[in-house]
Amino acid sequence: MADAKTGNRPLSPHLTIYRKQWTAVTSILTRITGNALIVASLMFVWWILAASSGPESFATANGFVTSWFGDLVLFGSLWAAWYHFCAGLRHLVWDAGYMLDVEQGELLGKIAVGASLVLTILTAIIL
Repeated sequence: MADAKTGNRPLSPHLTIYRKQWTAVTSILTRITGNALIVASLMFVWWILAASSGPESFATANGFVTSWFGDLVLFGSLWAAWYHFCAGLRHLVWDAGYMLDVEQGELLGKIAVGASLVLTILTAIIL
């Protein structure tokens, strides 16, 4: 069994020098936004089913969807959809064999996040 006495040594010295990589952050962000899109889709399905169920059901669902929280969910899902689009373009660039260096990959991740934010704001202004 290993000796449990470590003295004054730090347990994880790499934590003080580790820098998060944009490629890892964007990969995790893709998974999170994908799951958020599922939740937003379920909210949309509930709204459609409530519309076909009657005026009382629709009033409840529509009240939720048009509330501040519903607006927040819809705005977040708009960003998630644009982010998925930009991340998909990033993967197409990689699949074509371009921008595979670490620095270029990180730049492409920053571009995907920035472009998704700009496209979200433009879409919200236009619609």
